[in-house]
Amino acid sequence: MNEAAFHDFGSIPFSGRADALFERHLLSDAVVEPSGAYDRQRFEALARSVRDLLARRWIKTQRTYDQQNPKRIYYMSMEFLIGRSLANNVTNLMLQQPIEQSLLESNLDWLGLVEQEPDPGLGNGGLGRLAACFLDSMATLELPAMGYGLRYEYGMFRQSIENGWQREQPDNWLRRQDPWEISRRSQAVEVTLGCTFEMHRGNLRIIPRRPSTLIGIPYDRPVVGFGGKTINSLRLWGAAAQDYFDFEDFSSGDFVGALTGSIAAQTLTRVLYPNDSTELGQGLRFAQEYFLVACSLADLVRRFRRDNQDWNLLPDKVAIQLNDTHPTLAVPELMRILLDEVKLGWERSWDLTQRTLAYTNHTLLPEALEKWPVRYFQVMLPRHLEIIYEINQRFLDDVRRRFPGDEGRVSRVSLIEEGPQKRVRMANLAIVGSHSTNGVAAIHSGILRTTTVRDLAEIFPGRFNNKTNGVTPRRWLLLANPALSTAITDVIGDGWTTDFAKIARLKPAADDAAFRRSFLQAKRDAKARFASWFKETSDQMVDPDSIFDCQIKRIHEYKRQLLNALRVVVLYNRLRANPNLDMAPRTFFFGGKAAPSYHLAKLIIKFVNNLAGTIDGDRAVRGRIKVVFLPEYCVSLAERLLPAADISNQISTAGFEASGTSNMKFMMNGALTLGTRDGATIEMAEEAGEENFFLFGLTAQQVADSRAWYNPFWHYENQRETREALDLIDSNYFSRNERGAFTLIHDTLLKNGDRFMHLADLPAYLDADRAACALYADRDAWARKAILNVAGSGKFSSDRTIAQYATEIWHAKPCPVT
Repeated sequence: MNEAAFHDFGSIPFSGRADALFERHLLSDAVVEPSGAYDRQRFEALARSVRDLLARRWIKTQRTYDQQNPKRIYYMSMEFLIGRSLANNVTNLMLQQPIEQSLLESNLDWLGLVEQEPDPGLGNGGLGRLAACFLDSMATLELPAMGYGLRYEYGMFRQSIENGWQREQPDNWLRRQDPWEISRRSQAVEVTLGCTFEMHRGNLRIIPRRPSTLIGIPYDRPVVGFGGKTINSLRLWGAAAQDYFDFEDFSSGDFVGALTGSIAAQTLTRVLYPNDSTELGQGLRFAQEYFLVACSLADLVRRFRRDNQDWNLLPDKVAIQLNDTHPTLAVPELMRILLDEVKLGWERSWDLTQRTLAYTNHTLLPEALEKWPVRYFQVMLPRHLEIIYEINQRFLDDVRRRFPGDEGRVSRVSLIEEGPQKRVRMANLAIVGSHSTNGVAAIHSGILRTTTVRDLAEIFPGRFNNKTNGVTPRRWLLLANPALSTAITDVIGDGWTTDFAKIARLKPAADDAAFRRSFLQAKRDAKARFASWFKETSDQMVDPDSIFDCQIKRIHEYKRQLLNALRVVVLYNRLRANPNLDMAPRTFFFGGKAAPSYHLAKLIIKFVNNLAGTIDGDRAVRGRIKVVFLPEYCVSLAERLLPAADISNQISTAGFEASGTSNMKFMMNGALTLGTRDGATIEMAEEAGEENFFLFGLTAQQVADSRAWYNPFWHYENQRETREALDLIDSNYFSRNERGAFTLIHDTLLKNGDRFMHLADLPAYLDADRAACALYADRDAWARKAILNVAGSGKFSSDRTIAQYATEIWHAKPCPVT
């Protein structure tokens, strides 16, 4: 087939002819003959051809919104971990089969061309991936929405492993032009700061009391809803200077100095998460957050004013969702616009601001709730600081009236944290300045209300609600796992792709022996494909007949990759003591990045890699257990690993994980969960049945209740396997040529109190692990539980989550494109 039909286009020749889309792009964009093009050129031509197919619908979507003037949703996030766009867009356009066939007839390798696309460096972990899933669901549900983020030129960093250590390298994902993005320079906005950024001896520095103006240049990317009916936009802002070029410097021979203003401006959106261990890195991060907010609000206010004359309509036409505390500066920025530019009074401005903004909290860790030094505001945003002080004064006056004499409460809810260095509490500001605060799992929302911000929840009880996270089943099942998707569709039809609640119809198939065989074959094929790809890309071999035991997430103490590693050490010790022990072959996969300044997290990566090397070098256990750390974990790697996974480790300390989303993706793909009762894992077990999970460990309440008296030394002294594992680490067994390398790990678990209670949960973890392995030996019984997990995953579609946001927070309705 050489033609693809798509909505308004009728029949369009896609490839195989000189006048087809693909060949024309090779000729006009790359100026090459199709036979002489290399793979990157072919990828770009293919992506632009797909963009051609969706372009008219993209325009028609925006035209429909302009004509109907619906309430629009604006999702502000510092991260959008969108992954590769080509395969996802083709899947959502429902054109994968005709396009693949067209390329096949032209002797082109579809999968090879897909591999040419880099993962955009626009996010790091679950926060950014959630935002990407949400955009997909908004478009699929035909909601008039736009995502707002920053166009990071180098992303966070590209992770490599050298001698076991994480090494950070620039992730120059934009070194070649991205065929999906459209620069909208005519819609650029100006952003004013109370300071200037300068380059001095090769370093960026802040010059206070010298106001400057930056230019925000929007770059739009299509967000294709499933079926291609609605195509929304993700708008990313790039920073630039105001046509900066110092001709005098250039003429005098200072060629670099002539461009320093431009370089300084562009540095603002150079990287995701500047190193916050330095004062400059923190200041740059603060400036990034304001730049996102200022650009986005200027843009959406301009759009609102184009179609509406009455400012009282703002909350009826605009819903702004703040994805975590990072965009919280939207509160004082929107107030500044309404007060200083529109000239509204305080009370009216405050009412409009609160009714327009909503806030999603993503963390229970006090240290992760942003608090910015007041001096940052004094230097960069003095007017915003005045507004924040006024908000705080009025708010605290009201608190004192409601709770007379309760100065402790006043101090806790204040937007300003007093101390040697005053700080603005961004979570408090977001809660006070919005009409809704939601958590992202039932347990998280409960702890948020009763513990983390209890005083504020008592003041604003009606504002707090829960919206359990979800992920898009189209990317994480339909696209990532075609074999399982086909098997599911053969049984229950394809309605599940847009109504994932229908996946529950798969439940009876768990008792169908033929379907269980199909399920196990799909899993085995996925493991073989992963093993083959891994061999090609890393020159390492993994056994597809071993249990694929996975923990893939950002490296952090509370996520407890260290607990997982301790489990492996115990299992290794058992094999050392008894080489004939009956233990199924197992491959333990770890993956995730550590923040550059988070030394202990980086040390955990080092320990996992040393553990892997030690086990690989021990012939007595070779072929029995293997540890693999997967560097540069990203969306594309996840799409390969998830379908192959047998066991999903979700083992955070109970009460610390907000929700998690990798847990949902593993569940959809038929992995069984070995986990604690934390985050959304609790709700997953409720949906699929706890008997189909391997839950273990302390509950959140038990963690809180035992905090005051918990003593890790008790576990060391009374639990033999725990003691032997720690002693083996302390003996330098895993660091024979780097003596003392893991002393900090040993001390963290014992001398420093084991804050995240690894040792308390280790025995229960090992018991759950033993139960999982026993079940795996019965392949039929394993398949049945795995299928029930897939059938129970319907609640965890981002479509359901977004439908709840739209109905209960945004009060926004679908706007079908006509």
